[in-house]
Amino acid sequence: MLDKFIDLTKPFQKFLEYPKEYNPRVHGPYNPAQYYGKPDPLSEVKVGEFGQWLGRRNFSLSAIRSALGRAMWKYRLKYIAPKKANAAFIFHFIFFTYTLNYFIYEYPVRKHHTWAIYH
Repeated sequence: MLDKFIDLTKPFQKFLEYPKEYNPRVHGPYNPAQYYGKPDPLSEVKVGEFGQWLGRRNFSLSAIRSALGRAMWKYRLKYIAPKKANAAFIFHFIFFTYTLNYFIYEYPVRKHHTWAIYH
């Protein structure tokens, strides 16, 4: 029975592991919102070296998923789960809802009105 349980968890092992760049002796407690790779910020790249910098980026699906996960954790730790939370998360939710409503329901109706000469 236990062997079947272990076999069921194998596909999910890569989602449960720490990033390979993470070293607990160097970085301390694991923070899911932190990038543990080599720091190479865009702000320090010269214009002539932009192509080389872009070539060093990892655009695989797992890297994009990790970047989106880090962004979600940064947002969650900053706006949703701090000790002294404010109403920013509620306002972000309302803004997102109104924006989504506009682009789904209102924009298809109003986009033709911009070319109207007479109303």
